[in-house]
Amino acid sequence: MDRRQFLRAAVVGGSVVTLGFSVTRESIAFPAKTGASPYGPLQAADANGIELPANFTSRVIARSTQSVADTGYTWHGAPDGGACFADGTGWIYVSNSEMSSGGGGVSAIRFDADGNINSAYRILSGTTRNCAGGPTPWNTWLSCEEHDTGYTWETDPWGVKAPVRRDAMGRFKHEAAACDPDREVIYQTEDTSDGCFYRFVPTTWGDLSAGKLQVLVDSSGALSWVDVPDPDGSPTPTRDQVPGAKIFNGGEGAFYRNGYCYFTTKGDNRVWAYDAVNNQLHIAYDDNLTSNPPLTGVDNITGAAVGDLYVAEDGGNMEICIITPDDIVAPFLRVAGQSSSELCGVAFNPAGNRMYFSSQRGTSGSSSGGITYEVTGPFRTTR
Repeated sequence: MDRRQFLRAAVVGGSVVTLGFSVTRESIAFPAKTGASPYGPLQAADANGIELPANFTSRVIARSTQSVADTGYTWHGAPDGGACFADGTGWIYVSNSEMSSGGGGVSAIRFDADGNINSAYRILSGTTRNCAGGPTPWNTWLSCEEHDTGYTWETDPWGVKAPVRRDAMGRFKHEAAACDPDREVIYQTEDTSDGCFYRFVPTTWGDLSAGKLQVLVDSSGALSWVDVPDPDGSPTPTRDQVPGAKIFNGGEGAFYRNGYCYFTTKGDNRVWAYDAVNNQLHIAYDDNLTSNPPLTGVDNITGAAVGDLYVAEDGGNMEICIITPDDIVAPFLRVAGQSSSELCGVAFNPAGNRMYFSSQRGTSGSSSGGITYEVTGPFRTTR
């Protein structure tokens, strides 16, 4: 029995490898297998170097060190995680900056109902390596610092309210955050090879100033959430404070929907699905569980209303791949000529007909060469 056959039949460290499992119309069957994209094959690269399905188009909306359209605002370097927020009949796209030594932060671009850029501006400055994060149900953006003593910052996409450092959410190498309004908790990933999967339980939902940081613990296959004694992580890192804490190899993106928190780990190239209703952990995708795996270098993740997940690659062959509720994984787009970069910040506008993402280092391979794109086309609303 080879490793792939073994994993298909195994219970892996308390996480069930579930075949063909589905709870709702929108949930993913596990684990996803290589197949044909619902959008068909990728076409030749367009003028922006992006291979897309038929009837889809791309445009560049921002480049690092250059003005965003005619706003006069200079786009940040190393664009990373992002999200969209409804703004009247338009929307706002926020984007982290993964620059080091206090050069990071978050910028925002404001669009009107027709997708025209109205303004661009800074909503967080002076932070370090703002990698991923997540939107909240009360329309703020949680921007996470990816370093050993990093914090989560709560920011205002409109740039009106001052950003607030949320110390109670823990101090560690933050990657992403995903809000679960059903249990009123926020899941967090940690980007280290021996990282953990956390949840923050606010004292009052909607107020992140106080609460409990908990870590997922695996005891002979039984999962539980245990309080982290010292969320400040000093002198003992948060991941080392609770015996039996389940270890994940390089936590990356996170996205919550319908009772599941989907999150990625780059060290083993997996997409996980934490079933919060039944307190179970499933492997939604593993490149060792399918032939000719299209998705490698898993990173940021988001979802579309129809139930599709979209996972951006850091490495691989610079693709954003789709994982459908029908248990299929396939490339949705591919960026040519940027092998020294990574894709990140994948997000949809409120209508679901425009996708945003960034190539962090663009064609130059430098943080000053970042490019942020928009993709427009017939994204499906039914399946």
